[in-house]
Amino acid sequence: MNPNSLSGLTVLITRPSNQVESMRRAIESEGAKVLSLPLIEIKALNDAQAIQDLKDKILQLDSYQALIFVSNNAVSFGGEVINNYWPQFPLGVDAIAVGPTTAEAASEQFACEVTQPSNGMTSEDILRLPQLQDVNGQKIGIVRGQGGRELLADTLRERGAIVDYLEAYSRSPIDYTSANFCNRLFEAGVNVLTVSSGESLDRLTHLLAGNGKMLQQLMLVVPSERVGRQAENSGYQQVHNASGADPLSFVSALGELGINQE
Repeated sequence: MNPNSLSGLTVLITRPSNQVESMRRAIESEGAKVLSLPLIEIKALNDAQAIQDLKDKILQLDSYQALIFVSNNAVSFGGEVINNYWPQFPLGVDAIAVGPTTAEAASEQFACEVTQPSNGMTSEDILRLPQLQDVNGQKIGIVRGQGGRELLADTLRERGAIVDYLEAYSRSPIDYTSANFCNRLFEAGVNVLTVSSGESLDRLTHLLAGNGKMLQQLMLVVPSERVGRQAENSGYQQVHNASGADPLSFVSALGELGINQE
């Protein structure tokens, strides 16, 4: 793209604060303006029982046939604990990541080969991987934050796998009032909304609940078809699928919106 290819856009980024900078740089480098209002706060575990549970599972890491990392946060927070007890990633454990950015982070973190879906970056895409078809009796760990979608674990269990969650961080909504949040969007001149997950979409929808105009008028960029359907069911009128949650995918989607340039 040209340096001014996104001029005319003022983009709301709703990612957690520890994931904002790469997206901000990518969008601003193409000439758009950015307003960052994180909707979810990502934090290290602080509950003693949760910390012990994660440690106990990681100490048995070599008993798993596969370890699935569902996000960069899973690699970052989970990887820190894994590396404390496993200076070398255990042999015989397949490392699987949800997308190219997460796969690259995991490969760097653990110095091992990491598998990722060739198309798509969702739980559904992971479930199509050949090595996850015949998993009867296999032990599989899913590294994630506390809470989240159950599809991945439920489907693998239906296929006969023994599935553990290795919950490595916590997520909590950031407390904005709806009026303050909407005012900040108005003041910044935001004309494009972005979300990186269904969870952040739910939070955004809650904050915009008193302002139906924004749902109808502002364009919304989402990371997947599933989140796109969720957005349409929530009342958004102009939903665009970036087909990925990474900065490059979002910048590409923003370039296709057709908003008049300045």
